[in-house]
Amino acid sequence: MQPDPQIPAQGGARPDALIERVKSILASPRSTWPEIAAEPASVAGLYTRYFMLLAAVPAVAGFIKGSLIGHGVFGMRITTPLLSGLMGMVLGYALGLVVLYVVAMIVNALAPRFEGRKDQVQALKAVGYAWTAAWVAGIAVIVPGIGWLLALAGGIYSIYLLYLGLPHTMKCPPEKSAIYTLVSVLAAIVLGWIVGLLIAAITGMGMLAGGVLGSAASGAGSSQVSVDPDSRMGQLMEFGRRMEQAGQQMDQARASGSAEEQGKALGALMGAMAGGTDADGQPVESVAAEQLRALLPEAIGNMQRTAISASRNGAMGVQISEATAEYAEQDGSGRISVEIQDMAAMSGMMAMAGAFGMDQSRETDSGYERTFTRDGRLVSEEWNSTSNRGKYSVMVGNRFRLEASGRVDSIDDLRNVVGQLERQVVTLQ
Repeated sequence: MQPDPQIPAQGGARPDALIERVKSILASPRSTWPEIAAEPASVAGLYTRYFMLLAAVPAVAGFIKGSLIGHGVFGMRITTPLLSGLMGMVLGYALGLVVLYVVAMIVNALAPRFEGRKDQVQALKAVGYAWTAAWVAGIAVIVPGIGWLLALAGGIYSIYLLYLGLPHTMKCPPEKSAIYTLVSVLAAIVLGWIVGLLIAAITGMGMLAGGVLGSAASGAGSSQVSVDPDSRMGQLMEFGRRMEQAGQQMDQARASGSAEEQGKALGALMGAMAGGTDADGQPVESVAAEQLRALLPEAIGNMQRTAISASRNGAMGVQISEATAEYAEQDGSGRISVEIQDMAAMSGMMAMAGAFGMDQSRETDSGYERTFTRDGRLVSEEWNSTSNRGKYSVMVGNRFRLEASGRVDSIDDLRNVVGQLERQVVTLQ
């Protein structure tokens, strides 16, 4: 048996080989899956040379975010105690690797039902390599504000990768892959939920849900049936269509050998993941930062503007513009921060978030936190009646995020500020 040429059989995985495999499965999955299916492999080899290395990415990122950076709640920064954070990281990492194998067992057991061929190693390949996107995107939890969106994109892309990989690894007919993927993902969701509860029970945390599964537990696989395009399945089907087009463009660019064409194709791939693309398949540009800055007034009620800033940044072709201003009353009794972000290149992800109805709430004796969808828009609000501090944010047109936070008389004051901004923002669309 010949060793895997990309992931060496001895001495551990070469960093360059590991990176190349990650790049190939993410950028050119259609041409990479046949290679993966044909490669000789073992369970131990797959774990030690690939899965164990990548699974550490979201585990470490979650620890950094929870215990070192912290989460903002009611205007305060809350961090998980280091010991609990370390326990959660190690436990989540270990259980995630166990769940990976259990999901692969389920995929293997289901193979005959979808006219596939049972093979535990191939099933492990299918699940593990498909989770590459979720593992890599897991580092995004560190990114403030939009980190959850990037993690969500990675999770959904993992579902799409599984959809593409099952016909090659498990030898099922392509027309059976959609429902095969759906059933497999549902199994992963249930297992991920159980793992999250177990970790929370042991460590006392409710934030860590198993880094290798949390971002992938938000959707279902692509399908060939006719469905409502605004439904959850319709949103996923549209995502799969965009990824298919971007994948074909990436394959063509790699074949051409042109660095310029490969750069454009990478931009198209990122745009397809985020869902905000123009007629040429490239990510949509956000508005100029100064345009957002101009929307922030010099005064809000009795509060005068004390600081203002604006910027437009981009990574891998995805741009985000933002403008922020601080307002305060002269006597210091009131102080708020107002932020406008244009995430045009991520409009598809925001539309999908709205379609999936991300409704959740938590109440305490002193306040509440709510995240919900209203008329297809994502809304988030927090209020603490003890300190009279709160936050209110809303997505407009699946691209503009408006947020007001600070110390005011009631949450209605923050809603009114955002409402005034919203009337101005709609003119930019």
